[in-house]
Amino acid sequence: ATLLNRVAEAYAPAAEKAGVSLAVAPAAAGAALPTVDVDVERMVQVLANLVTNALRHTPAGGAVTLGAHAAANGVTLTVRDSGEGIAPDVLPRVFDRFYRADNARQNGEESGLGLAIVKSIVTNHGGSIAAASELGQGSTFTIYLPAAAGT
Repeated sequence: ATLLNRVAEAYAPAAEKAGVSLAVAPAAAGAALPTVDVDVERMVQVLANLVTNALRHTPAGGAVTLGAHAAANGVTLTVRDSGEGIAPDVLPRVFDRFYRADNARQNGEESGLGLAIVKSIVTNHGGSIAAASELGQGSTFTIYLPAAAGT
């Protein structure tokens, strides 16, 4: 929760400027989240990249929601948006290095490395990341992180 709140606070001004709601969804009622052993700055980098992408692809009036839930032997973190979504033919490649979908090419400053770096950081923490999307309905990026030893 601390990690998600930190990212949400950092991106609140950008969300407000874009006219997009940015919120942290509470974990399931009464559910205690296991402790995860992560490099906090790297996980902030991961979530910041996902939130930046979500804000970029969500129109004014839309929403971006960060969540955390207990999972089998770990925690899942989610970044969900109500944006334009990702085409089914593009979705399997979003974590590939240097790959950018045509609609992501509008800003020439992008290198196409952001999601590849995100995946690398997550896997270096023993976790995994997946993307699900529906055109016109938004996207959800789900990160699984294993619980710290002894939790």
